[in-house]
Amino acid sequence: MAAEAVGSTAAETRVTDLIRNAIVRGEFAPNQRLIEADLSDSFSASRATVRTALLELAGEGLVERLPNKGSRVRAVSFEEAIEILEVRIGVEGLCAAKAAERLTDAEAAEFAGLRAAMFAAVAEGDLVEYASLHQHLDARVRALSHHITASDVLARLHAQSIRHQFKLSSKPARAKVSVLEHAAIIDAILARNPEAAERAVRTHLLSVIGALRELTA
Repeated sequence: MAAEAVGSTAAETRVTDLIRNAIVRGEFAPNQRLIEADLSDSFSASRATVRTALLELAGEGLVERLPNKGSRVRAVSFEEAIEILEVRIGVEGLCAAKAAERLTDAEAAEFAGLRAAMFAAVAEGDLVEYASLHQHLDARVRALSHHITASDVLARLHAQSIRHQFKLSSKPARAKVSVLEHAAIIDAILARNPEAAERAVRTHLLSVIGALRELTA
């Protein structure tokens, strides 16, 4: 029974990740109906697994559950995306500051490697890899902060605003700016400077807000 439970959990996690990534990449459009039978076929999963994944994504704010109508992709407006980014400035800055305080030597080596990989991805024009790396950076900063409440809030906010940011990260000119901003965050953490880490996060997210305004204009 225990093995079956572990297998079920792994399948649910896999399908949740696949649907989340499809939403982020725009493969499912805002307000698009998510048919359980279709998703079950697409991802080779049971209807029960798909249903559990959709409930998880509804909790993250990516999916809406409609009474007697199933689920659809939740549309996050531009104005809401800006508000989410404004909230993230404070919470993400806190996590970066905590990460700078708690960085170990082993983690420092990991962050230095991540910094190099991000520059390499941008130099090679691999924007999909770059987007994956900066999402990984965000997750590692949250984990390193050891701030459970802030991490939970950020995980939810990231999920809701990431589709808008994904549009930005697919633009080479933006990636060249963004990678320098992410490097500044990493450098402040490596320097174990909480104040600088918090400032670097604020600078980056204000830059994202500005770029989103330009994009929609």
